[in-house]
Amino acid sequence: MASQNRDPASASVAAARKGAEPSGGAARGPVGKRLQQELMTLMMSGDKGISAFPESDNLFKWVGTIHGAAGTVYEDLRYKLSLEFPSGYPYNAPTVKFLTPCYHPNVDTQGNICLDILKDKWSALYDVRTILLSIQSLLGEPNIDSPLNTHAAELWKNPTAFKKYLQETYSKQVSSQDP
Repeated sequence: MASQNRDPASASVAAARKGAEPSGGAARGPVGKRLQQELMTLMMSGDKGISAFPESDNLFKWVGTIHGAAGTVYEDLRYKLSLEFPSGYPYNAPTVKFLTPCYHPNVDTQGNICLDILKDKWSALYDVRTILLSIQSLLGEPNIDSPLNTHAAELWKNPTAFKKYLQETYSKQVSSQDP
């Protein structure tokens, strides 16, 4: 219970120091070390609009936040994501999903993301920072030729209508999530 009252940054540092894994034991060798390193790199990067921290003390489950980039229809909108790292990471891609509903041509209603670097173009050279920056970029530059949400892909062709619909749905979704 005490860990629920800590701020995410201090919980993240504690997780990185402990090398926590899902079972609560020591880090799983090189995977745990790699995730600890990625956490520290991300925290020190100074990149605007992206962040991620381990969920509680679990180094293999993270919660990320992406702010829509300036100059895009997603500007000033904030989205939470879940990142789950497999035991084969970094040779196997993490599972990344939107937790905040995201109306976008490449995101389905369950939060699944159609992004090549999370699927067939995955490389062990990618890290959490690269993933978050790629998703942030995807928000403003969707691949409408490969949509998961065909309604959003069609509406994207009319930027004014898309932005209006996006703002309406985002406001409803965020207000319904507030206590």
